[in-house]
Amino acid sequence: MTDAANAAALRPELPPARLWLGGEWVEPEGGRTFTSENPATEEVLCEVASASAADVDRAVAAARGALAGEWGATSARERGKLLWRLADALEERIQDFAVVETLDNGKPIFESRYVDMPSVVDCLRYYAGWADKVAGETLASSGPIGLTYTLREPVGAVGAITPWNFPLLLAAWKIAPALACGNVVIHKPASLTSLTALMLGALAAEVGFPAGVLNVLPGGGSEVGGTMVGHPGIDKIAFTGSTAVGIGIAKQAADTVKRLGLELGGKSANIVFADSDLDAAAKGAFNGIFYGKGEVCAAGSRLLVERTAHDELLEKLVARTERLQPADPLHPKTRLGALVSKEQRDSVLGYVEKGRREGAEVATGGAAAAVDGKGYFMQPTVLTGVDNAMTVAREEIFGPVLVTIPFDDAEEAVALANASVYGLAAGVWTRDVGKAHHVAARLQAGTVWINQYNWYDAGAPFGGYKQSGYGRELGRQALDYYTETKTVFVGK
Repeated sequence: MTDAANAAALRPELPPARLWLGGEWVEPEGGRTFTSENPATEEVLCEVASASAADVDRAVAAARGALAGEWGATSARERGKLLWRLADALEERIQDFAVVETLDNGKPIFESRYVDMPSVVDCLRYYAGWADKVAGETLASSGPIGLTYTLREPVGAVGAITPWNFPLLLAAWKIAPALACGNVVIHKPASLTSLTALMLGALAAEVGFPAGVLNVLPGGGSEVGGTMVGHPGIDKIAFTGSTAVGIGIAKQAADTVKRLGLELGGKSANIVFADSDLDAAAKGAFNGIFYGKGEVCAAGSRLLVERTAHDELLEKLVARTERLQPADPLHPKTRLGALVSKEQRDSVLGYVEKGRREGAEVATGGAAAAVDGKGYFMQPTVLTGVDNAMTVAREEIFGPVLVTIPFDDAEEAVALANASVYGLAAGVWTRDVGKAHHVAARLQAGTVWINQYNWYDAGAPFGGYKQSGYGRELGRQALDYYTETKTVFVGK
């Protein structure tokens, strides 16, 4: 039996077609379900419960009941212990979670097993350590005041709305700091990839989280997500997704003056100077766009290359790209899986065709692919002859498509990189340390990698400038978005 067949044979039990609400599996109001599909085989995985507006009401009631009751009385140190137990339990079942993530999303099992799931564990442990360290401070007093101090209190009920590209990891980026600070969570995972979120909800109950602390409501974005954003019982929305949807959320949230954290789109520039290690830069550019099938908000989808090195770097990059072949995501050696859905693959192919019409040339790839005649696979693609005004250089493609743009000097590189409505991330490749720091300081991006790309850490804040959103996830800074600060004055 092959490794892939063995993984399929050992498929974990999938969640039932129910919501995770109030600490138990609950039938959705109306009994509606939708189908979860394996994008690599086009086979049905299972039916998933579809929540309604009434289910959001039930989840908010359960969450606020926990906040007013057992969870609200749980000490900060005990919250940390529970998060640590959840991390331990997930680590024990890491293979099951990884296989389900790959079946649901189409990403290679290598990524799910050795990157995504360990990163979820790390995130839970990082915020477990913060739980009893989120504290106020005493302040200098004046006038008739004998003591002035601040308290850090939970925001309350957090609505987490997460995308399909890193289903459990981006959920953990919201759930872990929210719970560490004493909040309760109503989580709406993406409809395309709801399974590991449901599994995490049940696992949280197993390790001792009180009923109602973490609720998981799969379902339609407009009905479930829209109801959450407008619900007066939800105090904060933490959203990762497209800029267009984020704009709609911001408008709707204004009606209840909700706190918002928005991590939105990107069209990140990966800048390669001629004095860089071109072999390392080619590998970095390759990983920057093809890791995660290019379905990564911070993907280095615009490769800006100093003109004198452009052709040499392109040759190295194309040679590396042509060795990358779509394959069975469950095979341990696969590095390019299936795009998440037919609709997403069609959208990516549409961008490639639009690039051709606008004058771009396909250096390699550019077409759909299949494995054993099935699946929503695509060839890794590099487009050349691109300028910064083309659609493929301006809009987020969200697939394995890289565009290359030449530049003449650092001033032009910075100008090209910043000539975007987005500002999520960027990369800089050079042996000149001074130039690297100078360029990094001038880039309008929330994350800048120097001589590497696509590295994340639970302790390092992540978020964007401009239309890539506002607020920060990860690191100490994320805690500010899950707490309220109260000032107390005490008279003499």
